[in-house]
Amino acid sequence: MNQMSSKKKLLSGRRMIRFIPAVLWMAVIFALSSRTGDEINTVLPFFQKLFPGMTDFNWGHFVSYFILAALLDFGFGARSDKLSMKIVIVLLCGLYGVTDEFHQSFVGGRMMDIIDVRNDMIGAAVWTLLVSIPVIRRAWRRLAG
Repeated sequence: MNQMSSKKKLLSGRRMIRFIPAVLWMAVIFALSSRTGDEINTVLPFFQKLFPGMTDFNWGHFVSYFILAALLDFGFGARSDKLSMKIVIVLLCGLYGVTDEFHQSFVGGRMMDIIDVRNDMIGAAVWTLLVSIPVIRRAWRRLAG
C-alpha cells in the first residue's frame, strides 16, 4: 500500500511539472501587463512596421491566450481531448484574463477592458478548436507527449 501511494505521488509530481510552461507564460503576461501606457505606445511603431495595418495591441491578447491555452492543454495532457477539459481551459484563460485586466487597472496609462478578456477567450477557444482537428490533435499529442 505504501509503495502505491509513493507511485501516486511521483505521478502527481510529474503531472504538476507539465504545468510549469503555463505558469511561466502567465508570468510573461503579468510582466507585459505591468508596462505603462507610455511604454506600450513606444513599442507599437516597431510592431506596426512588421505588421502594417496594426493599430493597437488587441491582437496581443488573442495570441497570448492562444499560447496559454496550448500550454494548459500540454499540462493536462491527453485529458484535454475531452470537451469538458476544453471548456475548463477556455474558462481558466478567461479567469486569468480577468485577473490580468484587474492588475492593469493599477498600472499608469492602462485600464480594465472587457473587450480584452473577450479577445483572451477567443484566443483560447481558437486553440481548443484547432487542436480538436484529428490530424492536428494526433501531431500535438506526439509532440506534447
